[in-house]
Amino acid sequence: SSFFYRMGGRNETKVMYFILLGFPTAAEQQLLLFSALLLAYLLTVLENLLIILTIRKNRSLQNPMYFFLGNLSFLEIWYVSVIEPKMIVDVLSHEKRISFQGCMTQLHFFVTFVCTEYVLLAAMAYDRFVAICKPLRYPLVMNHRFCAQLLAGCWMCGLTTSSIKLSFIARLSFCDVDKINHYFCDISPLLNISCSDSSLAELVDFILALLVIMVPLCTVVASYICILFTVLKIPSSQGRQKAVSTCSSHLTVVVLFYSTTLFTYAHPKLMYTYSANKLVSVLYTVVVPLLNPLIYCLRNKEVRSAMRKTFTCRR
Repeated sequence: SSFFYRMGGRNETKVMYFILLGFPTAAEQQLLLFSALLLAYLLTVLENLLIILTIRKNRSLQNPMYFFLGNLSFLEIWYVSVIEPKMIVDVLSHEKRISFQGCMTQLHFFVTFVCTEYVLLAAMAYDRFVAICKPLRYPLVMNHRFCAQLLAGCWMCGLTTSSIKLSFIARLSFCDVDKINHYFCDISPLLNISCSDSSLAELVDFILALLVIMVPLCTVVASYICILFTVLKIPSSQGRQKAVSTCSSHLTVVVLFYSTTLFTYAHPKLMYTYSANKLVSVLYTVVVPLLNPLIYCLRNKEVRSAMRKTFTCRR
């Protein structure tokens, strides 16, 4: 899995591939795990495609709130597709290999999508803040151009963060250690198996994780504090209920996504020492993406109604 070459009078090691240890399962359990993961992946992709199609086909959903929701669904299709297909194949595979270049590519896209989702959820919170706290200015502030700029900013933030992180991690040496105790190439396992000094890479990763997680999180918290005070001032209970209903699904998704990723990426090298890390990772790579579209559909009457109109056969 590696070869030596001489550079500056000393031997350096170039890792050709890694072995993903994944989840050790008995032979009789492999088919069950394979089926469960495959079903989860197909359902996640199908659910998000249905949301995208529903938003595109219904004029009533042509507003900033659903513009961001459609883009969140698009993002999550790619988010799960970077991890789950390889994970599913490896369940039944004896050689769970991934090339060094493949590992770096998977890591690059995964970090891009995770960071983009953090910022996108913050943009969605800001949209709800303007809609509820500044309703008269909402059409002016959240116009099509500004929404497109916000979305472009989300993607730029994700791509830039991922590129910087990867530039430090790809420089690390991995010597003879080629086994990754994980089911995909994540930052924490790569930092831990490196035989070179990874302190700079870890510091850069920590600072960027802090910025990409905490700045959007503070935006979300500030937005919902303002929303809460505004909702409490609404005189009618029906008005309060309507305002809360437009935020509940987004807030649920935010809590699920942030809570499952926050502790993993706040201190990645430390987190890797715990065997529970893989189980936590399953939550944000498999379970949460599967639940997100269901949350938006079950808790949002407008989306449910639009879906019935779109997919019900009419004479």
